[in-house]
Formats: sequence, structure tokens, C-alpha cells
Amino acid sequence: MKQEDKNFYGVYAEPLQTVLQNMLDELIQELGRIPQEEDGATPAEHLNSRIKSAESMRGKLKKKWLPEMPETALTKLSDTIGIRVVTHFVGDVYAVLEKMKQAKCWKIVKNKDYIAMPKPNGYRSLHVIVRLPFDNAEIPFIRGEIQLRTIAMDCWASLEHQMRYKKNIQDTALIESELLRCAEEMASTDLTLQTIREMIRK
Repeated sequence: MKQEDKNFYGVYAEPLQTVLQNMLDELIQELGRIPQEEDGATPAEHLNSRIKSAESMRGKLKKKWLPEMPETALTKLSDTIGIRVVTHFVGDVYAVLEKMKQAKCWKIVKNKDYIAMPKPNGYRSLHVIVRLPFDNAEIPFIRGEIQLRTIAMDCWASLEHQMRYKKNIQDTALIESELLRCAEEMASTDLTLQTIREMIRK
């Protein structure tokens, strides 16, 4: 965690890092309970984790007309801490979700299934909001977000993120149109690969 972020979160900085590490440990443990492929491949291609930066947090709080304070971030927002799980296949996304339901580290609050119901721009991912115990008398619980998506979805989201935050991009409308087309083609490919995998497994 950068010093700027530590300054923003103050006394909550260290507990946040502890909670995030506990989340990672629990998730890795649950992933280990999912049957592996015959070649030993695990369901997750990789995992990323983060505590939202002070800059991003202030921007989000300001956008929601909320006080730019760590207490507000921890009690009003659900993505102060987050983990992204990138899988090989769509089926693995839901397999991980089922294992997450059995975890003792958190309680699932709600799911946002943007795979079944993509956003209008083509974004696909499964967002799981979890409630986590927080070692603080005034804030006993916080919420975190775990995103589950395939490699193709993650690649697409990375490009879309670059377009959204980079300034002075030309042909924005064309890029958005191409991204939507790619999202649909990638979704079709993901489903085809899932079908081929199931055929091989028979």
C-alpha cells in the first residue's frame, strides 16, 4: 500500500490489509477443492487483489456525494477491497462461485451476474459482494467485492478500461462499436470452448 493510501485509511490501513490477505487465503483454499483437469490445471488462471487507492476512493465518494472519509468508504461502499479471479472457462466461474458459498471467511450479500445479463457496452463478469468481519469496535463488518471472469472477458475489460480513462481518444464511437462486437464474439467463443471441454471430458 502506498503512503498516500495509508494516510487516507489511517488506523484502518493495516486491518484492511489483514482482511484482504484472509480473503485471498480462503479463496485459494476453496479453489483447491475444485477438481483439477487431468493435466493438473487449476480452475483459476490467476488472481489479482487490491485495496482501492486513495485517489480512486475519493473520486468515487465525491461522485456519490458522500464525505471523503475512510469511515464512509468502509461503511457505504462495497469495493474498498477487491479480488479478481480469472478462469479458463465460463463453467469455472460458476464452479468457483459454488465453492465461495461454502467459505467461512465471509457471507455472500449479493451477486451481479453480468455474464448472464451483460452491460449494454458488452461488459461481462460475475461480481460477488461479500460481508467480512472487521476488527474494529465502531465498524464490525465491511463489504468486499470478488470479480469472476474468463481470460477473454478480462482481456476485453482491460481494453475497455483503457478507452474509458485515456483522454483525447479519437474515433470513440467506432472503438465502442468494435468493442461491443468483440464482446459478443468472445462470449460466443467462450461458450464454444466450454462445450468442447465438456465433450473432451466425456
